[in-house]
Amino acid sequence: MAIIEPDDRLRVLREHAREWATELRPYAFDLERDPDTVYRHLDLPAVNYVGKTMIPAHLQPDPMRIGRYTYYGSSAVERVVAAEEIAFGDAGMFLASPGASLSGVLVGMLGDETQQEWYFGRVRSRPTWTFFALTEPARGSDAMSLSTRLSKAPDGSATLHGEKRYVGNATRAEVGTVFARTGSGPLGVVAVLVETSAPGYHAQALDTVGLRGAQISAIRLDGVPVAPGRILGAHLPASARGMWSALRTFNLLRPGVAAIALGIARAAIEYARSQSKRGRDELDRLGHRVHTTRQLILRAAHEVDRDARNGYYASAAKAQAAQLAEEATQQALRILGPGSRFEHPWLDKLARDARGVEFMEGTRNVQRLTVCHALTKGRFDDD
Repeated sequence: MAIIEPDDRLRVLREHAREWATELRPYAFDLERDPDTVYRHLDLPAVNYVGKTMIPAHLQPDPMRIGRYTYYGSSAVERVVAAEEIAFGDAGMFLASPGASLSGVLVGMLGDETQQEWYFGRVRSRPTWTFFALTEPARGSDAMSLSTRLSKAPDGSATLHGEKRYVGNATRAEVGTVFARTGSGPLGVVAVLVETSAPGYHAQALDTVGLRGAQISAIRLDGVPVAPGRILGAHLPASARGMWSALRTFNLLRPGVAAIALGIARAAIEYARSQSKRGRDELDRLGHRVHTTRQLILRAAHEVDRDARNGYYASAAKAQAAQLAEEATQQALRILGPGSRFEHPWLDKLARDARGVEFMEGTRNVQRLTVCHALTKGRFDDD
């Protein structure tokens, strides 16, 4: 694989994001104990960056500016550079930050002009949390079997009925996207915009071992009203919306999840080095894997920026980075000896967060199935 070197614009972002990351750690445990403390830290540069980015340039008059460069977070390459460094500081705060996130990518892909102006105007006007609801109870990664329904009445109105699980920020969000069925098969799925203040919307945070700041939640939809103008992609052919749009959204964001895992792995390796002189060879080998995994992540980001259908590199990157994060945190714990989880609470948190990343946007086995399919189709380059 050819070496990918970030240009000067991305190097500047990496340097600043690395500085921003150092400001997150003092608040990491407070956020774990009480996720609502994120509201106290909206002025942190890392949180501000997340909140301002992933808004289309023509709808973002006040983007993040560093020196002579402007950052919109519209490319996967930019997002992975920032995500790795911010997650090195604290992945929990990164995921707890307000912003467009997954649903913003979906709205940018499917929304018409009016929908985009409405959605991104909300996100831009003040710190606004959003959510992306696809996964359902007892179905996990089998998204095609979703049962949430959008029922339409003769007068053109519609209501949502169903449940969703493992939805980040759903309890603090103001607006988000929900996937639901209007018919059978992959073409019978639509995505709709939902305001959490609507009657029938209920969200409850779930107990999680790691990444507690993200407030992973369960959602219940009891007849949530959906106006015709809130159904995404109505101006597009059925083949360009629904489940296909969900897959493209995941492809575009998955390199960023891999970068979060890589940031956690780096943090564990550097922490172990700072605490003990033991295990240097093991840590050096893990450090080498950090560099090779970063290259894979950058390659994956370039591929999805070129074509959002090219998600196989992203799946490979996510699987490799998530495995590295778990191995790095577990090896660091072993190096620091028995009782290290109690004596080194920061490392214990990294290990728990690493395990949480494994389940974000598809587990390792799901990603390996995607990679296997791509290999049989000859979609990977020889390099």
